Amino acid sequence: MVLTAHQPVYLPWLGLLHKIALADLFCFFDIVQYQRKDFNNRNKINTSNGPIWLTVPVKSSGRLNSVINDIEIIDNDWKKNHLLSIELNYKKTKYFDQYMPRLREIILSDNKYLSDLNYKILLYAMDAFHIKTKVVKASNYKFNGMKTDLVLDMCKQLKADKYIFGEQGKNYADVGAFNKAGVSVYFQKYKHPIYNQRGKNFVPYMSIVDLLFNEGLGSYNILMSGNISSLKDVK
Repeated sequence: MVLTAHQPVYLPWLGLLHKIALADLFCFFDIVQYQRKDFNNRNKINTSNGPIWLTVPVKSSGRLNSVINDIEIIDNDWKKNHLLSIELNYKKTKYFDQYMPRLREIILSDNKYLSDLNYKILLYAMDAFHIKTKVVKASNYKFNGMKTDLVLDMCKQLKADKYIFGEQGKNYADVGAFNKAGVSVYFQKYKHPIYNQRGKNFVPYMSIVDLLFNEGLGSYNILMSGNISSLKDVK
């Protein structure tokens, strides 16, 4: 069984969905420490003047050691501002009317915790891209250890014999320990596709909404283009 995992992120980028699509099981890793100025509570969309950040305000003061699952959202005008920014910059795209209503509903929904909002958006993205990978939450388990040991314990408890790391996993993964435990590893190296996008110059590494609103039903094939579609493709 192929497993992968990632911390909760807001409006994820394409590489995360590709990694999930390669796996049989995805673990929504909501037990790691919250990272300020990371993608936990923000991501980028494209505009006529270049990329801008959409950031969900959170109660992070005095919570530097808090796990993501405990981070609360500050209730202010961020919902209105995010929806307005998305609408202004994507309302003329071909598939905006098809995919925006559900996203608007999720953003406007009552979410006290950041991880709950991110979880809903993740499921929305997977459904929109027709990715059928099963999802579980790390907070529903008791994984033990740190770094490599933590990931390896997750593999054991979830009965995975293959694990997909992001490309940066090479910096900390103890491949020998995984192999000794009977778990083979793969380090994803995502090649970002180029697709129809408003503006003169293509801008990569936007939120998944950029591809989805511009390409609609063709988004999955574009997401996977130039990349492996299965670990069976790995030589």
